[in-house]
Amino acid sequence: MKLKIVLLALLLGVTTSCSKMVEDAIKNNPEIVFKAIESKPKEFFETIQKAQMEAQKVAQEQASKEMEKQLEGEFKNPKKPVIEPDRAVFGNKNAPITIVEYSDFQCPYCARAANTMNEVFAKYGDKVNLVYKHLPFKRFAEPAARYYEAIAMQDAGKAKKFHDILYANQPKINGGEDYLKSVAKEVGANLAKVEKDKNSDTVTKRINADRAEAEKFQISGTPGFIVNGVTVKGAYPLDHFVKIIDRHLKK
Repeated sequence: MKLKIVLLALLLGVTTSCSKMVEDAIKNNPEIVFKAIESKPKEFFETIQKAQMEAQKVAQEQASKEMEKQLEGEFKNPKKPVIEPDRAVFGNKNAPITIVEYSDFQCPYCARAANTMNEVFAKYGDKVNLVYKHLPFKRFAEPAARYYEAIAMQDAGKAKKFHDILYANQPKINGGEDYLKSVAKEVGANLAKVEKDKNSDTVTKRINADRAEAEKFQISGTPGFIVNGVTVKGAYPLDHFVKIIDRHLKK
């Protein structure tokens, strides 16, 4: 009888002390919970599922609000990634929209993002360009980044082809340096120069600078983007980028 009174008090939200009493009662008599589940298992699991769905809904709404707040703040005070004059740029260098990407050649989400970037270019053409930067985590991601930058030192177009081939054949990157070398050869790069440049101080400093910049912008996973100063963390679909790009273009 006492337990029933305590449970009723908890449901009515009477006091914190009552909640403590219920907690102690269940700890001392866990069979109460077991019997309740056994008596109405269907209702119990439906309640759990409903609670999970409600929690997910609240979390999604909160995340959406936080994202909108972040977007508004960055439209007013855009982030400013460094784009070196000799950096490889995909697309029109004079485009009004510059997308800086921090990525890992072996990350499956980055492969998805590469497809999304192709959709962005298909939609906006010369209005956008992309600067591909590096945030390598996986085993062969940094060697791939080194090959990419070494090829880019020769020709940005060949670096773009190297980028596209790697993402189209991502599992093959596990072949390591042999595979990376074969792709460098396939895109027409000077292999002797690639071998020399990939481990140079220039390439090492560039990759390290990319990592540091990503950390500065609180991008801790891949892919991450800065779209004309506005951060996108993750492999979002095309419509998310459209929302940001269209707003920039209207300005």
